[in-house]
Amino acid sequence: MRKALIPAAGRGTRFLPLTKSVPKELAPLVTTPALEYVVAEAAGHGVTDVLLVVSQGKAAVGEYFQRNLELEAVLEAKGDLAGLAAIRRAPSLATIHEVEQLTPRGLGDAVAHGEDFAAGEPIAVLLPDDLIDDRDHLLSAMIDVFAEHGGIVLGLIDVAREEISKYGCVSLVEGSDASGDVVAIADLVEKPPADTAPSTLAIIGRYILPPRIFEVLRATQPGSGGEVQLTDAMRTLAHEGVPVHGVVFRGRRYDTGDRLEYVKAVVQLAQRHPGIGEEFTAWLREYVSGS
Repeated sequence: MRKALIPAAGRGTRFLPLTKSVPKELAPLVTTPALEYVVAEAAGHGVTDVLLVVSQGKAAVGEYFQRNLELEAVLEAKGDLAGLAAIRRAPSLATIHEVEQLTPRGLGDAVAHGEDFAAGEPIAVLLPDDLIDDRDHLLSAMIDVFAEHGGIVLGLIDVAREEISKYGCVSLVEGSDASGDVVAIADLVEKPPADTAPSTLAIIGRYILPPRIFEVLRATQPGSGGEVQLTDAMRTLAHEGVPVHGVVFRGRRYDTGDRLEYVKAVVQLAQRHPGIGEEFTAWLREYVSGS
């Protein structure tokens, strides 16, 4: 799996007023943007080329992954080796490519912008709002499943039934063990009502897609929310007999697209931060006990 696509064209309205001028994908988790964590996750599993799907006004997203030679020279002159290593990390992770999505028309449309980049190869899609803790591994298990079965591989989590309407949802092939780590999927539905959802297995922001997804996306009409839904295109392939499997993730995940969950992620990552973790954790304990 050499190539990955990361959609980064959303307006980030839940994070206004910050996102009026700062792309949500660059909002810091202590000192590092979620987007860098996601690119690092992909690179750590063999991805060498990453396509960022951006929108107008988000030049800073691509610029973040370019070297800043002037700043490097300043840090080098100061002897700030830690700072130097920190700013050199992102540009060294992978070869970054960009394409502009002129009008946000849904995840399916964003993925469709990667057809030329994929050039007939399978592609991993990682959503930057979904952050997988670096102590856990989802993408590697998905790559293994793809190597065995081909087709489509999805990252899944088991959610409370009342939460399933927020997600794409899967129904399983008859006889597939819903409690297993890998499940065979018969069908997919985008954001079903809780009382009619076929399962509580929700699709999260990790996908491995075959090259034919692009042909199907070109013919996929807008669906839920008036947007081109990736779920609808994957469903078409599933009905044509393309195998679809899901890897059920039970590790640590942060939803950095939600304001409360974003703050929780900042706190948890701050506790592990090598520069401030110990001091921050001591302060946090004192603060909580005092409240």
